[in-house]
Amino acid sequence: MLDGWMRRRIDPPLDRLGQGLAQAGVSADAMTLAGLGVGLVAALMIALQFDVAALVLFGLNRLLDGLDGAIARSTRRTDRGGFLDIVLDFAIYGAIPLAFALRDPGAFALPAAVLLFSFYVNGASFLAFAAVAAKRGMSSDIRGIKSIYFTAGFMEGTETILFFAAMILLPGHFPILAYAFAGLTVMSALARVTLAWHAFRDGPEESD
Repeated sequence: MLDGWMRRRIDPPLDRLGQGLAQAGVSADAMTLAGLGVGLVAALMIALQFDVAALVLFGLNRLLDGLDGAIARSTRRTDRGGFLDIVLDFAIYGAIPLAFALRDPGAFALPAAVLLFSFYVNGASFLAFAAVAAKRGMSSDIRGIKSIYFTAGFMEGTETILFFAAMILLPGHFPILAYAFAGLTVMSALARVTLAWHAFRDGPEESD
């Protein structure tokens, strides 16, 4: 929901930095893989209760995630790069709740499981919509140029960053933050299902 507002502010400096990195020979795929490594270490820091390190590393992961797209835009966008970006983003988004569950299974496992369930449903609706949209030749640049059809929702990248940052800063409030995040994420998925129900309606069958 906030991604459109945020992109207008961060894309210009990211694009300038991305152009410089591309000229220095840094590839978008390398940046994506570096982001995965940093994000997984951030999750490990959460599990080990090194919260300041976790927050810094998670912020760096999100920066690298923005830079890989900026580098791709200044050089050449590839299907492989787009695939990696989406899959590894999902990996990090799943690793953070898992890290909290490992940190305190007794208090955090259930809310982490609920949050991961909401991510599963939302991710399925997002990717299924993109697959059917591609089959129908639909396109959208509502959130900039993407490798797949991108549908906006209540919970997007900016909201995810804010919720995860709050969880890291306030780990004692993880359960309530996780349940709130999960509820909003399921609402986002339901809104996308409703959109798909109307957007993918087939025309009436022709009669002889």
